[in-house]
Amino acid sequence: MNRDVVLKVPYVEGLDGMSMEEIVDALDVRVAKHGINNVNWADRFPYNPITVFSIAHDRKYIYINYFVRCNYLKAVNYKNNTAVCEDSCVEFFMSLPGSEEYWNFEFNCIGTVNASHRKDRKHPTRLTDAEIDRIKRYASCGTNPFQELEGLFNWSLLVAIPFDLIGLDPETLPVEMSGNFYKCASGTSMPHFLSWAPIQTENPDFHRPEFFGRIILE
Repeated sequence: MNRDVVLKVPYVEGLDGMSMEEIVDALDVRVAKHGINNVNWADRFPYNPITVFSIAHDRKYIYINYFVRCNYLKAVNYKNNTAVCEDSCVEFFMSLPGSEEYWNFEFNCIGTVNASHRKDRKHPTRLTDAEIDRIKRYASCGTNPFQELEGLFNWSLLVAIPFDLIGLDPETLPVEMSGNFYKCASGTSMPHFLSWAPIQTENPDFHRPEFFGRIILE
């Protein structure tokens, strides 16, 4: 774990009772924004679309709101556990203290989910459709798939991940877990691989818990 990279996730009472639209407004006003701006493989993938996120929690969910400004927009994947990383995609990987597993939550810009928990890249336990349905999503791009578009696009995605889905007990807070936040789009005309906490590998690889930063749920 990279102990020098630290993110504090505030408790914001009342989020669980709000609509997704109201949560977007609340996070925008009450919570700090953080950049996903480490261009770890700049020699081959220099494109750096503006990507920021805000994050908070209440008693039942972790809420993450992503905002992206980019030159290409793509969302061809619309089924669960498909290759959303090839589309315009944002991601959240995390591991609970003492666990040998980490969780990967990957979302394209229309909210399609690829999610699993695993000890390493090669042996995932995919979330079921019923489990994925419990992850709330609110996408500014809507939910219909589309081929790649060229231009200048602003898009946002709010996701709400249930505590009990990842085995987190709200009675144990505060808790320090580890994780990372990513932006990628490997199947677009301008592929890129950005991270919140830096990654030191020869090739793009987000499945590297040793480079996770510290995430403290207050």
